[in-house]
Amino acid sequence: MNTTEQQMVEIRNMQPADLNRVILIEREIFLFPWSLGNFADSIEAGYVCQVLQQTDTLMGYGIMMMSPEEAHVLTLGIAANWQKKGWGKKLLQHFIHYAKDENAKSMFLDVRESNHGAAQLYQQMGFQHIATRKGYYPAMCGREDALVMQLML
Repeated sequence: MNTTEQQMVEIRNMQPADLNRVILIEREIFLFPWSLGNFADSIEAGYVCQVLQQTDTLMGYGIMMMSPEEAHVLTLGIAANWQKKGWGKKLLQHFIHYAKDENAKSMFLDVRESNHGAAQLYQQMGFQHIATRKGYYPAMCGREDALVMQLML
């Protein structure tokens, strides 16, 4: 990503008006997507709901739940045509800085065992695999394990 691209991109609060575009990305990149209601409920609950946007193009989104001393990334997605260009890393860095600013001591996230690209990014960012949730995610042929990862802040 070049400097011009970075300058034209903003990370901002997700608004209800963004939900139709968010759900299109969600359905494009996940076999078992969140519902529109899941995203609306996250905004309503006061979770940290952010979108990554370039001009009028919604490139990605993320939702993080804060609790005293902990942050938990619930979902993070980058539209398929924007993946592998550093935008997921940029959005995750934004969440890490946010959590640190809120005095969180650690950050958690779950990732499908088969999502090697995401797991590799999280490891590069300093996350450690601390546990496995057996059968956590729905899968085409049953269930799939989730890797629980933690970053000490």
